[in-house]
Amino acid sequence: MRARLAIRSSQLQVELREVVLRNKPPTMLAISAKATVPVLQLADGRVIDESWDIVHWASQQQDPAKLRGNQQRIDQAEQLISENDGDFKHWLDHYKYADRFPEFSAAHYRAQAAPFLQQLEQRLARQPFLLDQQPSLADIGIFPFIRQFAHVDLDWFQQSPYPNLRRWFEFYLNSDLFSSIMQKHPAWQAGDKPLYF
Repeated sequence: MRARLAIRSSQLQVELREVVLRNKPPTMLAISAKATVPVLQLADGRVIDESWDIVHWASQQQDPAKLRGNQQRIDQAEQLISENDGDFKHWLDHYKYADRFPEFSAAHYRAQAAPFLQQLEQRLARQPFLLDQQPSLADIGIFPFIRQFAHVDLDWFQQSPYPNLRRWFEFYLNSDLFSSIMQKHPAWQAGDKPLYF
């Protein structure tokens, strides 16, 4: 999702090949041994198969939304993404799939994610976006994970002690940017006409 947000924000056009993960096309497996999505193959044959790397690639090509900013802003985004993709994602996965981790309850795993949520809440109490007054790479890089977290128990999230995080979440959830990447597409098959995103 964050790769699509970045590509859409950059106003680049890429050929989209929607895949069903239980039926991965051989062409995807041939270019990325990881066999996960997203995978971006560039015109020169290079392959980028990490979502955050695709975010950087897209925003380096063109950045009309000014998500990158200066090096300090990029470094701040990198720090937040590192925390998001590390501890927070670990606990998010346990919270989402608590039945796979029966050692503790979903509420326990949710509580382990709280320090990162509190950090975001404190940031958003001072400013409308995660780094400052404007959307950044950090915002589009973290929003999809907060969406996953919120949807585990939406009733709880809507009553949670994170009013600024909820405001920020609703801003992105209701944005044209988000709705533009959520259109459903049929699974790609060899020989299909190109579909551009």
